[in-house]
Amino acid sequence: MNRLFFIPALFFFTLLSCGNKPSENKNLMESNLVQNSLPQGGTESIVLGGGCFWCIEAVLKELKGVSKVVSGYAGGTVRNPTYREVSAGLTGHAEVVQVSFDPKVITLEELLEVFWTLHDPTTLNRQGADVGTQYRSVIFFSNPAQKNAAEKVKKEVAAKIWDDPVITEISPLKEFYPAEDYHQNYYELNKTQPYCQIVINPKVKKLKEKFGTKLK
Repeated sequence: MNRLFFIPALFFFTLLSCGNKPSENKNLMESNLVQNSLPQGGTESIVLGGGCFWCIEAVLKELKGVSKVVSGYAGGTVRNPTYREVSAGLTGHAEVVQVSFDPKVITLEELLEVFWTLHDPTTLNRQGADVGTQYRSVIFFSNPAQKNAAEKVKKEVAAKIWDDPVITEISPLKEFYPAEDYHQNYYELNKTQPYCQIVINPKVKKLKEKFGTKLK
């Protein structure tokens, strides 16, 4: 099922999946292998996965202090993975975003609170209709400070947000590969598409309701 076609029945909308992304526009971004996300020039970056990267990108880029959000792939075993490979679950990669932020404006702890609020970290390898290890809840840290912050917020904040156990994976970042061009800034460029209206819009609304003071 292609998400870009309108299907009147609400039941079928629930089956819309981030795994059914458009196959056109195959102008790939050059896969710049990122092995280190230590702070540079006052900016820090961390890689987060919480289901479809369109959703995570759309909400995190609205936060004050966040300067850049890039959709991509991390945590797999294949170099320079393509979307088709990742979405088929063939590479072990998760759909993720690399978030660059100014810790003087928004701390990593604050960023992770938003992250854990706006996706369900209690379902193993699943976010709604998106099923598979590529949609797992995961944090890829680049240094001990990020690891400690993630573990602390997971225990002290995320556990209070959700009734069920939070099973988000916390692992060291080995590499990050930017996704293809058409995945970048997808929500802003496709707000009228059904997936954006039905799946992403509620997340944006929740973001504004719970974290309005932290938005740009």
